[in-house]
Amino acid sequence: MKTQNLSQAHKKYLKRLKKDKIIVIFWQITIFIVFLALWQLLTYVGVLDPFFFSSPSRIAVTFVDLLTNGNLMLHIWTSLYETIIGFIIAMALGLVIAVMLWWSERLRKILEPYLIILNSLPKIALGPMIIFWVGSGSKATVVMCVLICIVITVITMLNAFISVDPDKLLLMKSMRANKLQILFKLVLPSSLGALVSVLKVNVGMSWVGTVMGEYLSSKAGLGYLISYGSQMLKLDIVMTSICLLCILAAAMNALVGLLEKWQQK
Repeated sequence: MKTQNLSQAHKKYLKRLKKDKIIVIFWQITIFIVFLALWQLLTYVGVLDPFFFSSPSRIAVTFVDLLTNGNLMLHIWTSLYETIIGFIIAMALGLVIAVMLWWSERLRKILEPYLIILNSLPKIALGPMIIFWVGSGSKATVVMCVLICIVITVITMLNAFISVDPDKLLLMKSMRANKLQILFKLVLPSSLGALVSVLKVNVGMSWVGTVMGEYLSSKAGLGYLISYGSQMLKLDIVMTSICLLCILAAAMNALVGLLEKWQQK
């Protein structure tokens, strides 16, 4: 009888979770539709100037026009490729550097001030130098993306590494575990939550780096379209590119969300 009651309570709990999820999704979609409708209405009646604010209908028309006549898929693929490459390189290098700094306390003390300086440095200031170092185009964009993401990755993961439960650390040392065993058996598994968090942060930051890089030196990509549209006063192109950036960033964030769900299981 007790088992049956527990089962019924569990079913009610799962049903409530499902209901809450449906309500959240409903309101998310509703807010989005209302926002688009209000935006379209305000531009239609003249409260907002469609030249400066565009409108959903103008964005749709611009999207179709770019898709059929403006090599839109080339621009999307260029930005997506640059972002993914920069994202992967930044995460891999950031993790390696964080492990090195955790491994050697002396090295961490030596390099910590430089990490703080690099983190506070506006990366756009390095733009002209990056072009001289690696040339223009995709290489410069990927480097900009890496520079923006890597310091955040190093600092976040290093903080997670050195914040591992000291009691667990002491227990492993008392069992004569070497540093490599401590790293793979305790430190890395304990830092998976921080890894997922930095992945989420870097999704947005990598797109920032890509757009900044394409602003500086590129002849393709959504950042280039934004730059071109603003220079030619074609703000519909700017708004269309921004909407596409939001969609692509949301897709990448959804993939990270799937990874988070897997990590929580």
